[in-house]
Amino acid sequence: MASTTSGATRRAGGIDWEKRVDDVKVSKTDLNNLVMNYLIIEGYESAALKFAQEANITPQYHFYDIQDRVQIRSAIHSGDIDTAIQRINDLYPEMLDTNPSLHFSLLRLQLIELIRACTSSPDGDISEALNFATTRLAPRAPGNPAFLQDLERTMALLCFPPESLAPPLSELMDPALRRNVAAKVNEAILESAHWMKEAKIRGLVRLRGWAEQRLPGLPPMSLGLDIDGTESPDAMAT
Repeated sequence: MASTTSGATRRAGGIDWEKRVDDVKVSKTDLNNLVMNYLIIEGYESAALKFAQEANITPQYHFYDIQDRVQIRSAIHSGDIDTAIQRINDLYPEMLDTNPSLHFSLLRLQLIELIRACTSSPDGDISEALNFATTRLAPRAPGNPAFLQDLERTMALLCFPPESLAPPLSELMDPALRRNVAAKVNEAILESAHWMKEAKIRGLVRLRGWAEQRLPGLPPMSLGLDIDGTESPDAMAT
């Protein structure tokens, strides 16, 4: 059995594998649709518009929906959670009511932003953060152990100087948390619109990762799209 696996690995990393890949014919239409799907799902409006024009594609999605999602995402990324919540409630009135976990994540992020503001100076007033936690988050926590744990961990931010936070707490102040919550909001909006909540190419990347675990000799894969979101295709398209 070991020799069979070793042989499969060698073939996967060598000429046989590359030849098999070269023999697979993928139509340009399928590739264009895959790229367009990614740009639309991730909310890169200007890049999607330019790509649709260049590739002569008619997107099966309204671009004004992209604009709404981008505005909400931008508000979350900048820490303006109150504006994001108001925008969500205006456009998708039932979404947060039917998704208490997402609603709590947004409210907790709003609390974190209040704590960030009041702890940025030694004489900062924490009363607004305490009042928000008491009135908006505390009533939701008792019936959900995960909510209660998250709230307790968030309130611990008030007990330590921002520069002395342990890793579990410093993670709450990291901008990555904003991006994580924004991604969840984007998925929820897409799901409420009966649209796929994840770009197809993300599933392909996970499948590739699974294949690499089984056949570690696979050659590295290079993608023209930024799947981690570290650079916006909109920026690359300008």
